Amino acid sequence: MPEIEVVVAHRERATLRVGDVFLKVDTDQARADAEVEAMALAPVPTPEVLWHRPPVLALAAVRGTALGRLGEPSTASPAAWAAAGATLRTLHDAPLPPRPGRSPDELASRLDDECAWLVANDVLPADLVTVNRRIAEAALRPWPPAFVHGDLQIAHVFVEGDEVTGVIDWSEAARGDALWDLAVLTLGHEDRLDDVLAGYGTDVDRDVIRAWWSLRSLVAVRWLVEHGYDPAAPGCEVDVLRSRM
Repeated sequence: MPEIEVVVAHRERATLRVGDVFLKVDTDQARADAEVEAMALAPVPTPEVLWHRPPVLALAAVRGTALGRLGEPSTASPAAWAAAGATLRTLHDAPLPPRPGRSPDELASRLDDECAWLVANDVLPADLVTVNRRIAEAALRPWPPAFVHGDLQIAHVFVEGDEVTGVIDWSEAARGDALWDLAVLTLGHEDRLDDVLAGYGTDVDRDVIRAWWSLRSLVAVRWLVEHGYDPAAPGCEVDVLRSRM
C-alpha cells in the first residue's frame, strides 16, 4: 500500500498524497467549490477531479515536476519558464470567471493593515516596510480584468521537459490583474522574468510587476508566521523585500 504523504497542513487547509491521488481538505466549502469551477473553466492543463465530497476534494496527480520552489534555485530550462508564460497568456485571454477578485481599494486597505501590524509587532524594520509600501503603490491602480490563477507560485506549475503539464491549486482563481500572476510566478526568481515574458508574448509594465513583488511579500508575512512558515528563510519573502532597498 502507498504511504500517506502530508503535502501541506495548516488551520485552513490540508493536502495529502496517497499514491497518484491528492486529497484536499478545506474548511471553506465555497473556496473548494470555486476551485472546482475554475479548473473546469481554465483553458490550460489542470488536475483531473476524481470526486468532490465536501470537505474533501480528490485530484489526480499531474505529470512532471514543479517549475521550482521559493527559496531554491530553479533547474527548469528557460524554455520551460517561457512555456509557463505562454500558459499564463492563454489563461489571461480566456473568458472571465464568475468569481470577482479584490479591488484596488480592498487591496490597499489590506496592505495598510498588514504594514501597520508588521511595524507594531517589530516583525520587520519600519524603513523596510515603508520603502516597500511605497513601491507597492504602483500596483494599486485600475486594471483590465483577466482570468487569473491568483496564487501562481512556481510550485504550482508542473513541467515535463519544456512542456507545462499541469497547473494546480486554483482556490484563489478569480477576475484580477494579469500582472499579479506574472509577479507571483517570478517572486524570488526575478532573473527568470525575461524568460516568462518571452513566452507571454506581450509588453507589460515591469514597474507594476515589481510593485506586486513588494505587495505580495508584505501581505504574506503575517499569514506565513501564523501558520508555521518562515518568510525570513533564504530567498523568500523577507529577502524579496530587502532586495528593494
